[in-house]
Amino acid sequence: METTKFADDFTVDELISVCIARQIANGELIVQGLATPLVMAGYILAKLTHAPDVLFASAIGQSLCRGWAPPSLSHAEAMWLDKALITFGFTRVATELLPRFRPKEFFRPAQVDPYGNTNNVFIGQDYHRPRLRLPGSGGIADVTTYGDQAYLYVPRHSRIVFVERLDFRSGLGHHPARKRGRGPRYLVSDLGQFDFEGPEGRMRLVTLHPGVTLRRVQRKTGFPLEVAPDLHETPPPTAEEVHLLREVVDPLGIRRLELLSGQARRQMLREILARESGGA
Repeated sequence: METTKFADDFTVDELISVCIARQIANGELIVQGLATPLVMAGYILAKLTHAPDVLFASAIGQSLCRGWAPPSLSHAEAMWLDKALITFGFTRVATELLPRFRPKEFFRPAQVDPYGNTNNVFIGQDYHRPRLRLPGSGGIADVTTYGDQAYLYVPRHSRIVFVERLDFRSGLGHHPARKRGRGPRYLVSDLGQFDFEGPEGRMRLVTLHPGVTLRRVQRKTGFPLEVAPDLHETPPPTAEEVHLLREVVDPLGIRRLELLSGQARRQMLREILARESGGA
């Protein structure tokens, strides 16, 4: 029996994409939102390993694909326009595809509370005078009211994101007012993995990423953590998973942009665009 060879050098972005890939089952319909390269890298990795029959749908081209292409900045639409089996208008996606097929999708919240309710609209106490206006919720406000396949990811775990009380609720979690569907099933951050199996659907820490302590996760979370009784270390990526991510799935490393900010992010954007245009 062949023994799994785990990678001895991997980065946090690779670990997050691997965790996402491991949540995908063969044959599923999986949806990508806008500007989510960590998720797309995980989806493609799943397709190349244990889930060859997944179908991709995307808000970018509002299309359904069986094939795939590496993430791109200057050609982001190419996969969805060139490889589409069928293209939908937004109205058909919202009223037919999503309610009927209930696809699995990973959302990135700007704020998330202990029960998986999320905010992607604004930060502050006044909607009309926010401290920070966020990109918006897209279809999250619709999908999370009836869907049962919502998954979450947070590239930079902090008390700014994990809050006791949201400034605004734009995505429905495990909420007493829910009539259909269910709240999120899973969340992965750069510190660990979580489910929502605590009391009343409360978020619960189930694994710690290698080198991360429980104390560190609690210090960076704005509410008391529920902890699974069998808390253990997140299994690291395999050597094959790391090789595929670096050489096949995302050779430009676009997934890393989600962990960067400020000058480091701007510099990497310039480098990727230069490589895509043949300048490097």
